[in-house]
Amino acid sequence: MASKTSGGIGETLKTIVYAVLIAVFIRTFFYEPFSIPSASMVPTLLVGDYLFVSKFSYGYSRYSLPFGLPLWSGRIFFREPRRGDVAVFKLPCDYSRLDPTSASLYKARCDTSTDFIKRIIGLPGDKVQMKDGILNINGMPVKRNRIDPYFYEENGQTSTFTHYRETLPNSYQHDIIEISDDAPLDNTKEFVVPPDHYFMMGDNRDNSADSRDPTSGVGFVPAENIVGRAEFIFFSTNSYAHWWELWKWPFTVRYGRLLSGIH
Repeated sequence: MASKTSGGIGETLKTIVYAVLIAVFIRTFFYEPFSIPSASMVPTLLVGDYLFVSKFSYGYSRYSLPFGLPLWSGRIFFREPRRGDVAVFKLPCDYSRLDPTSASLYKARCDTSTDFIKRIIGLPGDKVQMKDGILNINGMPVKRNRIDPYFYEENGQTSTFTHYRETLPNSYQHDIIEISDDAPLDNTKEFVVPPDHYFMMGDNRDNSADSRDPTSGVGFVPAENIVGRAEFIFFSTNSYAHWWELWKWPFTVRYGRLLSGIH
């Protein structure tokens, strides 16, 4: 009986180890789950959305690995990101504004443990500028069409935004929202995207820390720092119920967003 018991425990442990190895393999090379903690990508992504990011879309970098292990530099099996893709990336280190006397600033400027998610707007060599709320790429204004107002509810408060459908130079269409066209990031200098870097912006144009903001720490994102492309939402909740309020859970799920693609 003892040998059967020990054998059963051994088989159980072996099954757990196999399951963990398979999960790590899938997470490293195929898909990784992420959650949305902020409103910077509204209306495309809402706080409480849970999504899968494909790790293979752009090839692999050190940030494809758990804990960002530095086993190699750059990307292998690299495939160029497409303008308009929604991508997860690690915050780049910006040593040009680094104050060596400030440990907190050092951490803020080199925190590659934090995941960001934005839309890829500028490719290497592009010139990107905001003029009166209009995105300009390579000297040409990007077309945007005004559509129905967007109502966004957060913490019990509903806000109304001006809602546009923007068409990028490659004909990729996506929705954005604006409070106005004279917010601090609605008029910027012209940014020239360096080689092997990308210009990232949030769809919530007046509420996004992104490549337009020199104080955000985002700046131009190196190709190596991109984790993967956001593919689809597998779960979404408005989080109005506490974890122990089980009877409320079914009413907090945004059923219409489940298994929806991200574009």
